[in-house]
Amino acid sequence: MAGLEPLYAWARAAVSRPQDALICGVHWELVRHGYRCLGAGDQPGPEERKSELLPAGWEANKEVYTLRYKSTDDARELLLKAIMVEDSMILNVMDRSSQKVADVTLAVADYINPEHLDDFHKVYKNTEELRTRISSGIIAPLGAPPEKAKKELEAEKKDPDLQRDSDPLRVPPRQPVGTRAPSWPSPLSPFAVGGEDLDPFGGRSGGMIVDPLHSGFPQPGTDPSSGIPGRLPPGAVPPGARFDPFGPLGAGRSRPDPDHLPPPGYDDMFM
Repeated sequence: MAGLEPLYAWARAAVSRPQDALICGVHWELVRHGYRCLGAGDQPGPEERKSELLPAGWEANKEVYTLRYKSTDDARELLLKAIMVEDSMILNVMDRSSQKVADVTLAVADYINPEHLDDFHKVYKNTEELRTRISSGIIAPLGAPPEKAKKELEAEKKDPDLQRDSDPLRVPPRQPVGTRAPSWPSPLSPFAVGGEDLDPFGGRSGGMIVDPLHSGFPQPGTDPSSGIPGRLPPGAVPPGARFDPFGPLGAGRSRPDPDHLPPPGYDDMFM
């Protein structure tokens, strides 16, 4: 923990308990991650300025340590409260701008040797574990360091694809880039029903009205333009005109007739 030694030497006169030494270690980790201390207490004092050192009166309350920090780019302000509960220290840190809160509980005996408060080289132990706990429990939950967030923003500006992918409100393109529009199915395909409704030129069959007798296939049948004996004289229906039969065209017709169903309400005597 480079830099902690001169800080501890400067604060040694105020260190009287193991938790004081632990606060020095926690403070220096925040400094390493781009934060500077503003002062002690919940409210700002007169003529405060950011510093790597601990403020005056930081050790006044041995049960609750209250310190305020600000990032070097002034983007974040943290409120740290370290509460002693028996032999453990509960670190509660809140980002005042985003209202995010992070908590870490540290057993003081795991990181401080109480018999060696006068010797910096012996007072701290498991320093790598302490750094990991603070980084994963406080720094990471409250967001990336300001320098890292700034680099990610600059990368998005240079690469439009990154900016488009990170925008949750952007409507995706109708057709993916590099793909071709699907071709129209063949009119003879059994799955072509309804295709005529999608064809703006009306050049194919298979609309929403399904013909159960033909389905797009030419089949021999009675030509109404030539006349139907007993029903229509020759020429009554123009050649090529659409013709809906209105009755059975012959005995023994096996296929269903388009008019085999009665009209709705045919048996209603009041209609």
